This record gives sequence, structure tokens and C-alpha cells, in this order.
Amino acid sequence: MIQGVKVKKLKLIPDDRGRLMEILRRDDEMFQVFGQVYMTTAYPGVVKAWHYHKKQTDNFTCIRGKMRLGLYDPRKDSPSFGQTEEYVISLDNPMVVQIPPEVYHGFKCISDEEAVVINTVTRPYDPNDPDEYRVDAYENDIDFDWRK
Repeated sequence: MIQGVKVKKLKLIPDDRGRLMEILRRDDEMFQVFGQVYMTTAYPGVVKAWHYHKKQTDNFTCIRGKMRLGLYDPRKDSPSFGQTEEYVISLDNPMVVQIPPEVYHGFKCISDEEAVVINTVTRPYDPNDPDEYRVDAYENDIDFDWRK
């Protein structure tokens, strides 16, 4: 596992009215600090990758559709330097994946419907200092194939 990445399996609680799923609580072992919560989506087959943050920790989950989350560790001082990982997240496989600073990440919608992703981050977005560093999804040195 990439150093600093944490995964928490989530539980859907159904009743006759619908379903409930807790994603992240302040008393969770993996909780750090609240910055903001946002939603992002991707249409079927669309890849949103690669980027990392220097200051921010992300907590990704998928609440509709299915996403293939990819991670890559470029940190030369990390014991997991050069490693990649992937997680398939959906309501059929609910989890939250915590992504530490400086770990590249991205996702692809692998369902026939739009993937809806909730991200709870440790820092609010600042348009004057976006803390987002990108490389192309396909043309890079990362050993990860978004085409599959």
C-alpha cells in the first residue's frame, strides 16, 4: 500500500424509505481536519487525472456510478516510491480512500452512468493558491493505464 493512504470500507444502511451511508466522521481514526466537501462528476469513459496537492489531503468516495481511482507515489523519500494502486468504488463496493499530500491521483468513470464523487478535503479551495499540480493523464512517466 502507498505510504499514508488509508481505506475505510463503508456500510449502506437500507430501510423501507431508502438508504443511509456515513462517509467520514470527526471521531474516525482517519479524520484530520475539515476544509470543505465538494462533489465532482465524470461521464462514462471520462478520465480526470493526474494531479496532486502539496498541502491538502483528499478523502474520496463514489456515491453514484462506478469509479476507478488511481494513485501513484512520486515521493523519493517514501518506502512506496514508484508504486501505483487502484480502487474501484461504487455503492456496490463502498469505501472512502484517503490520499495524502504529494500522491498523484485521478479517476475514471467505468460505469454506464455518470460517476458522482464526494471529496472531503482538509483545506478549503483558494483560487489565489489552488494547491493543484497536474500532469497529462496519458503522456507522463506514471506506470498506469487509464485505457483499460
